[in-house]
Amino acid sequence: MAEPSGAARDPEAVSRFVEQFAAQLVEAGLPRMPARVFGALLASDKGVMTSAELGERLRISPAAVSGAVRYLARQHMVSREREPGSRRERYRVHGDQWYEALTNREAVIRRWEGALREGITSLGADTPAGRRLAETLAFFEFVEKELEAMMERWRAQREERFGREDP
Repeated sequence: MAEPSGAARDPEAVSRFVEQFAAQLVEAGLPRMPARVFGALLASDKGVMTSAELGERLRISPAAVSGAVRYLARQHMVSREREPGSRRERYRVHGDQWYEALTNREAVIRRWEGALREGITSLGADTPAGRRLAETLAFFEFVEKELEAMMERWRAQREERFGREDP
């Protein structure tokens, strides 16, 4: 499906970008199929595609698209929405997907902190294992505070650079 944009694009160049970017995401730990689907959505002008469009663009099965989108939605990297007047779903990548994904990680970090506190209590703060857990906890507490401050700075910079965007 062609992008409704004034700029002509070489479909092969777009495909190469999607695959190269997906390879970088895979190297960073994202599963291969979700990385490819995310790359395709990111490279589309509207940032929205149906399962059929993703399948055609990436030459993958509907089941592969479904599994990839399910994974990406759990990671807050894409959202699902109904196509107006249809039962078909569309999948959307937002400009703030990285912000959302990192914000979701803050909740994970807080859960890890709770588990580490319990571990320190269980193992004893004065044991080698307890001290190691305490250092790990201190690291995550530091990261959480820095991440919060960084996200505040990002919101201000994003608004200055790109203006307000509706979620």
